[in-house]
Formats: sequence, structure tokens, C-alpha cells
Amino acid sequence: MTLSIAYLGPKGTFSEFAAAAYADSLGEQASHLKAYNTISQAINATEQGETDCCVVPIENSINGGVTLTLDTLWEIETLQIQQAFTLPVQQALISNAKSLSEIDAVYSHPQALSQCRDWLADNLPNVQLIPTSSTAEPLPRLKENPRTGAIASKWGARVYNLSVVAHPINDYADNHTRFWVLSKQRTQTGQHTSLALKLLSNEPGALLKPLQLFSALNLNMSRIESRPTKRLLGDYIFFIDIEAGASDPIMKTALALLKLHTATYKNFGSYDLTQLEPPI
Repeated sequence: MTLSIAYLGPKGTFSEFAAAAYADSLGEQASHLKAYNTISQAINATEQGETDCCVVPIENSINGGVTLTLDTLWEIETLQIQQAFTLPVQQALISNAKSLSEIDAVYSHPQALSQCRDWLADNLPNVQLIPTSSTAEPLPRLKENPRTGAIASKWGARVYNLSVVAHPINDYADNHTRFWVLSKQRTQTGQHTSLALKLLSNEPGALLKPLQLFSALNLNMSRIESRPTKRLLGDYIFFIDIEAGASDPIMKTALALLKLHTATYKNFGSYDLTQLEPPI
């Protein structure tokens, strides 16, 4: 049986590299990578049964949470996290220009542009910065206009047979992105659990009560992030990562008590976290 894997395309994105690495980790099982135009489309493809799983970015060490992933995951009911990867991100300036002075426009995903803000200000202060849906989306067009460049991975440059003008150009050397593998398979094993919750009310101490549960049970919370419900100002959903598996008896106690202090909460499953080597 061939496993179909959705990812944010087109070919040459960091997401494709993460998806390919996940496919390689499965050993001899055959797999097919399927590109989608947006993160939401990749997630919904798995939720609707078009693919068996998807590999999507969830957090970057420089830019923080990937809000489109969080928002989409809250809206659906069936997907669970199977595994998490961290991938070192080294951005490259890709162009057919012979020198930096010939480049007058640079294309890339907004997160990549943000990760290279200082380098761009120092080396290409007058170029037009144009956001795209992914780092790889502008790459096929670079050969048409040698006065344009794109920020993407060396992996992307190799896929499209393009030249790397400068690498690495991200402002912070320790730049990592975390990816989740999502599918409909229920998961309880692993040393990390991700949750999302909506509070009972917007009043003093409303958030403190559920968070104190984890502290009282000596469970470490490694991340908390809020996202608006898009209904009322001040109405938020909180995404939380806990360093314990859902099968842990103490974690089971925490999850049972959590129901008493939340209007709604979702358990996205337990999983292991591994690190990938950078592409190329």
C-alpha cells in the first residue's frame, strides 16, 4: 500500500523536504508526496481522506507559531499528531543574476523575508520585497527574469536547477522550524502532547486554573500560544504543549481535571520529537 503525504508546495519547499524525510523514515513502505497551494489545503486534504497524512509547519524559532496551521487544526475534529520534526532552516538567495547589484526584486514567503530582514537591509536595501504563498512558489519564474531573486532553500535551488547567490542569509544562525505529521490515526504514545482549549469565561484567574493543574502535577508546559476565536475581541483559544504522553497516569489525571475548567478542549495526541538534518 502506498502512503500519500500532503505538504505545502510547490516542489522545493522546506515542507517538501520534511515530507520526504518523513517518507524516508518509513523504510520500505512506498509513499507518494502530493503538493498543495496552502497549509489549510494540505490539512483539509488529509481530513477529507484525499491523503493519508500531511506534514505541516507549526512553529519557527524566529517567527513563532504558524497561525494558519493552528487555526485550521482547531476548526477540524479528526486529525492527530503522529510525529514531530525540527528542521534547521538555512535560507539562500537564489537568482540568475551575476551580482547582487543586478537584483531589483526579491520574492519569498513572508516568514522567510522576516527571517532575513537584516541581511536584506544590509545587502539589498533598495530592492522590492514581494510576498508569496511559499518559498518555492517564485522559483520556476526566476529564469525568465535575471533581475529577480528569491529566498528559499538550497534544496529548492537544486530542484529547479538555479544558482545560489548567497547562503546562509538568515539573520539568526540557530533558526529551526518544527513540523507536525497529522493523520486520522489515534495516538497515545510519545513523550509530548499538544492540546488546545477555550476557557469557561473571560475573568480574572480563568486561565490560571487550568495551568495550575499542570504545575501541581509536576508536568512541564513547553509552549503556550493564544489565537483569537474570530468571534469577539478578547476571546481566545490557547494552544499548549506538555512534556508527557497521554498514556502517562499523571497526564490522564490532568486531562480529566482539565475538563472542569474549560468550555472546550482538544487533545491532538501524543508523539515523539526528532531532528532532521538540513536540506543539502
